[in-house]
Amino acid sequence: MLDAMNTPLTLVTGGSRGLGLALVQQLLARGHQVLTLSRRPPPLEHPALQAWSVDLAEPVAAAGRLGAWLQGQDPAVLQSVTLINNAGVISELAPLGEVDAVDLSNALRVGLEAPMLLAAAFLRATAAWNVPRKLLFVSSGLGRRAMAGSASYCAAKAGMDHLARAIALEEATRANGARVVSLAPGVVDTDMQVQLRGADPARFAERSRFVGLHEGGLLDSPETAATKLLRYLDRADFGSQPVADVRDA
Repeated sequence: MLDAMNTPLTLVTGGSRGLGLALVQQLLARGHQVLTLSRRPPPLEHPALQAWSVDLAEPVAAAGRLGAWLQGQDPAVLQSVTLINNAGVISELAPLGEVDAVDLSNALRVGLEAPMLLAAAFLRATAAWNVPRKLLFVSSGLGRRAMAGSASYCAAKAGMDHLARAIALEEATRANGARVVSLAPGVVDTDMQVQLRGADPARFAERSRFVGLHEGGLLDSPETAATKLLRYLDRADFGSQPVADVRDA
């Protein structure tokens, strides 16, 4: 159980590298208690950090563990509680019919099923907490603009956006309903971008666009993107638009 008084508690999936790691580092610097859920722990140690090694491709177990842990916390010592669903994977970059079924299933489990089940566990366990509750889904412009060769990723992010819309409607009817946003972070220089630039151009026609973004210096660093996301999370009107883009803020 957490024992720090009047401290924000933030839960981050995929916090071991890239954007997730940058979020964890900035949250710790702000004085948050942080719990990460990822296959590997973040490469840092901090007294306010707890790191779980979990496989989000097995989301039922991960959600069950999170719900039980939250039920053991004392909300009286917390200033707020937030879940940032950041983890995501991209399947092989190729037309849908050419991608292995296991690869597609993994992309949807990590990218959509896990955020849904973790959000459900979060909302259930914190329903009676008298502190601000926020859900931030890290989405993508590809949830709003389809891209050939990445159907599973587009589907997961589009599903995440609509999930946020539905949750927002439900939570609006509750006395202390959680505020929710599915937020596109812009184009970020992460391992996923390396995958996009390294794809076979014969199977992934948009490879050249991502090469051009990189060569043109048009990618945000994970640190810059994390700062933008947290700035949006701090907004007084967070949740007024359940689907948003940092570039439109």
